Amino acid sequence: MNKLAQTIAAGAAAAASIVSAAGADTWRFNNFLPETRPETAELEKFAADVNETLGEEQIKIYSGGSLGLPNTDTMRFLPKGAVEMSLMWANYLGRDAPALSSVVVQGTIGSIEEFEKAIPTVRKIYEEEFADWGVSSVGYAAIPMLSVSVFCRDEPVNTLEALKSKKLRVWARDQVETFTRLGVAAQIIPQEEMYVAMKTGVVDCALYPALYAHTVSLQEVASHAAFLYPMASGPYVIGVATDKWEATDEATKAAITEAADALWERTNQYEDDFERELAARGELSEAGVTWAEDFPQEDRDIFVAAVTETWAMLAEEAGGNAPAYRERVLTALGR
Repeated sequence: MNKLAQTIAAGAAAAASIVSAAGADTWRFNNFLPETRPETAELEKFAADVNETLGEEQIKIYSGGSLGLPNTDTMRFLPKGAVEMSLMWANYLGRDAPALSSVVVQGTIGSIEEFEKAIPTVRKIYEEEFADWGVSSVGYAAIPMLSVSVFCRDEPVNTLEALKSKKLRVWARDQVETFTRLGVAAQIIPQEEMYVAMKTGVVDCALYPALYAHTVSLQEVASHAAFLYPMASGPYVIGVATDKWEATDEATKAAITEAADALWERTNQYEDDFERELAARGELSEAGVTWAEDFPQEDRDIFVAAVTETWAMLAEEAGGNAPAYRERVLTALGR
C-alpha cells in the first residue's frame, strides 16, 4: 500500500471509529476549515437547518481536519464512502483534476461586479467536473472577496522589488508560478504549518488575507503587513458521492437542498467585505502588526499581468477541458 493509500485508509478508519458516537445513520460532514473560521459557523447552521427539518441529527460537522482526511484527496475518498459529505475547494484539487486549477486563478478577477458575472458559470463548471469523479455538488458556500496581504516577520515589505529578497509562503501552485515570474522565491506551505514556518524562519513572509489572520494566530509571528491584491475565489462546494445521493430518500434530499439554498443566500453577499477587511486590520494592529502603505498600483498592475499569463499557461498545461473552462469564464466576464 503506497503512502497516499495509507493516508486515506487511516483517515477512513478514524472516520469510521466515530460513527457509533454520531449514530449509524448520521452523515459525517468533513470540513477542512478550522472551527474558528466564519464559514464553519455557516456550515454548522446548514447542518442545524437540515437536522431541524428532519427532526433528527442527519448531519454532523467535523471541522479542522479532525477526521484525518487530506483536503487534497477529497475526490478520492468521498466516492469511496470514507465520509458521507465533504467540503471541497477546487484550488486544492488540481493534482487529481488539473482543469479545476484554471477555472478561477486567484488575482485575475479584481472586482465584485466582475465576480458576480462569473459565479453562475463557475458553479456550472464545478458541477460538471465533480460529476465526472462520481461526486454530486449538493450545495455551495461563497467565499468573501478577500484582500490578500504580505505578512512579514522582521521588516515591512510593500514593493515587489523588496519582496524579491524574501522567502514567501503561498498556498497554491498558481501563486508559485506567478511569483516566480516576478522573481520572488515562493513555496507552498500548508496553513497548519505556516505559523511554525514563520516563527523558525523557513519563510520570511506569508501571503494571507487579513480577515482570517487571527484564526491561525499570524499576528504572533508577523510584525508587518501590506496589502497586495484583491482575491475572488470560486465557492466552496458541498459534495456527496453520486451513488449515495441517488440512493438518498426524497425528504432528506429536499431538506439538504433547502438548507443549501439558504446557505448560498447568506454567504453570496459581498457588500460588507471591505469594511470587514478594515476592521480585521484594526484588530491586527492592536495585536502588534504594523501596516505599511499598500503595494503601489504599478506593482499591483505588474502582478495582475503575471497572474493573467499564469492562468493561460496553467490552462494550456492542464489540457482536456481546461482551456474551454477558461474561455467560458472569460466570456462570462465579458473579456
